[in-house]
Amino acid sequence: VETASRCVKTLVVLHISICAILFGGTLGEVRYSVPEEMHRGSVIGNLAHDLGLNVDELIQRNARVVAEGSRQFCELSTETGSLLVSERMDREELCAQIEVCIVQFQLLLENPLKFFSVTVEIQDINDHAPAFSKKEINLETSESAPIGTIFHLDAAHDPDVGLNSLQSYSLKPTDNFSLKQHSRNDGSRYAEMVLQTPLDREKHKEHVLVLTAVDGGDPPRSGTVKVHITVLDANDNVPVFTESLYKASVLENTPIGLLITKISATDEDEGNNGNVSYSFTNMEDVPQVFEMDARTGEIRLAGILDYETTQHYEMNLQAKDSGGLAGTSKLVIDVVDVNDNAPVITMTSSSGKIQEDSPPGTVVALISVQDLDSGKNGQVHLNIDSNIPFSIKPSPRKYYTLVTDALLDREKVSIFNLTLTASDDGSPSLSSKKTVFLEITDINDNAPLFSKGEYRAQIMENNSPGVSVLTLQATDADKGQNARIAYLIDGEVSGSSASTYFSINSDNGVLYAVRSFDYEQMKEFKIQVRAQDGGSPPLSSNATVVINVQDQNDNAPQVLYPVQTGGSGVAEMVPRSADVGYLVTKVVAVDVDSGQNAWLSYKLQKATDRALFEVGAQNGEIRTVRQVTDKDAVKQKLTVVVEDNGQPSRSATVNINVAVADSFPEVLSEFTDFTHDKDYNDNLTFYLVLALAVVSFLFVTCLVIIISVKIYRWRQSRMYYQSSLPIIPYYPPRYADSVGTGTLQHVYNYEVYRTTDSRKSDVKCVAPSRQSLMSVDAAGTETLPKEASLFFPWCCPRC
Repeated sequence: VETASRCVKTLVVLHISICAILFGGTLGEVRYSVPEEMHRGSVIGNLAHDLGLNVDELIQRNARVVAEGSRQFCELSTETGSLLVSERMDREELCAQIEVCIVQFQLLLENPLKFFSVTVEIQDINDHAPAFSKKEINLETSESAPIGTIFHLDAAHDPDVGLNSLQSYSLKPTDNFSLKQHSRNDGSRYAEMVLQTPLDREKHKEHVLVLTAVDGGDPPRSGTVKVHITVLDANDNVPVFTESLYKASVLENTPIGLLITKISATDEDEGNNGNVSYSFTNMEDVPQVFEMDARTGEIRLAGILDYETTQHYEMNLQAKDSGGLAGTSKLVIDVVDVNDNAPVITMTSSSGKIQEDSPPGTVVALISVQDLDSGKNGQVHLNIDSNIPFSIKPSPRKYYTLVTDALLDREKVSIFNLTLTASDDGSPSLSSKKTVFLEITDINDNAPLFSKGEYRAQIMENNSPGVSVLTLQATDADKGQNARIAYLIDGEVSGSSASTYFSINSDNGVLYAVRSFDYEQMKEFKIQVRAQDGGSPPLSSNATVVINVQDQNDNAPQVLYPVQTGGSGVAEMVPRSADVGYLVTKVVAVDVDSGQNAWLSYKLQKATDRALFEVGAQNGEIRTVRQVTDKDAVKQKLTVVVEDNGQPSRSATVNINVAVADSFPEVLSEFTDFTHDKDYNDNLTFYLVLALAVVSFLFVTCLVIIISVKIYRWRQSRMYYQSSLPIIPYYPPRYADSVGTGTLQHVYNYEVYRTTDSRKSDVKCVAPSRQSLMSVDAAGTETLPKEASLFFPWCCPRC
């Protein structure tokens, strides 16, 4: 123990040899020599310095030590670049009797991928003394044994190697025996005891000797065993083997109990002295995998062979007769490798993730494949599934790299379950599989997509601000923040930003009305909504939203004709000779609402004589119901109600004065009475003066002219009353709708003539004209020109 302590405390001598053996320009080799039993954390050498690497480069390139086996004896300090002992190294445990004990591993650098082979030779220290398997060796020999008889002695075992291993034997006392030392092919030493002088059983029945085994350490260690020799009665023939060396080979998968070989020896003695038994003389060196039949000499397999553990067995044989004489021989058994080990796949370096925009050839993982078999049985190949965007590329020392073979798309395949298959060249071939899960990480390569390119919605006019219009929905094939969608409103409406009319919830796409809408001002909105994701840079797409404003019945009908001025209505004249169905006039009204809200109906609310007139419910035409009689009052007053079809409905009223007379003077006499309505008392003085003037014949003519001019101007201003509402063509009953496309369904013809006292200048005859007084724009709206020039003479109809 003290010797071992001194050896551990001795200066660690490092022998560094950089071979600079390159494999493809990327592989070097460093070799260190260290004594066994170094403490954990002890420095083996500065690996960064010896390889010419920068310490910062070790960290940047993710340098690490990759062992070929399952045990990691060394580790790399990336801070100093030193190679440290990470686990106790017992040379005898690792290499047994192999003189040169080495541990190999790889130094792996990434970006770019590079390997350095590191070999650490573990030097033996003299920490074991030679030891014998038995405390005492018992031998028997005949007193007639000739001088020179050889006695095989059990060999001592020293786990150390080299000079620290067993070097020599010594025997004391040496009165009758001498010691002969030998070496085997593997370098182990054993001793034989040789008879130097004849034995005399009558003098000495037994001899006790001490066999000492000494190693070559400094200081040397030794072990002893007693040799007890019993002298037997005479048996002068020694069994002799048929062969001095037996050789055999056996497959490592040979079943237990199978006969491996048979040995044979002969003894010329007779009787019991000629009976031979067989045995192994060095049982401590024979693992419990072989057994021998002592009687027949058959050697069979008693345990499991493993070529990867032991390839060669060497055993000493002994044939012994009943008299104690023994002959020796040697048996060498070679284990033949069979393909009984499948390749082992190890993921040396893999993060399990790769970005979807990685170009082809990107390294995904580093893979190690090991096969414990030898020769072709240990030659391996690594393959990967087909029809996937990955491939396998070989690297030095049974390493492989998994690289991308094509462009990746996370939206199509987000996770790959890669199956790696490693197979050897044995017969039959053995293989193993390993599944690798690889996640494709997302990049922002997909813009949001709306479910429709155009959305349509309806909203009732006079809506409350903030009411929901519709919900837009967009999806993004990306993931996480790249798939987080925000909704925005773009564009303008009538020169103003669309956001002044509508707003949208950026998270859920709900579109809201910002203000109350009026169908009569704006019937349709067309805006652009943009869906933008949260990527960097963000991606977006647009959708068109068309919102139709629905009409409400919020406008009452407006009467265009007859025009009401100051509460008074238009006076229409009906001759007393008018037949049933005579068209008195037509009430023309419009409603700026649309659809059902603009459907108008007409009804007579009040009338001086309800039995005389009726109103067309659909067209507003006022016609006579019966024949006019002399009993009918000249002055007739009608009140017509115009009502739309909305819910609830809205209405407007119009008052119409009708004169039932055949002549103008008769109308004139009654006309003044119309103006005496109590609604117009403010003009009473004017009409009284006018009535008095009529009495005078002198002013009759002037009065007629004045009244004619007044009525003409009044009719002209009212008939062409400017309104912002659409104009519906209307033809007064004194003119003919000869084409049949107007509001009147019949043709009426009138004759005009002058009185005897009329002047020529009182009447202006205009040539017939087919020119339309109405203009129609692109929207289908008819408009009466402002500068229309018409002449409406007062005339007396002649029936």
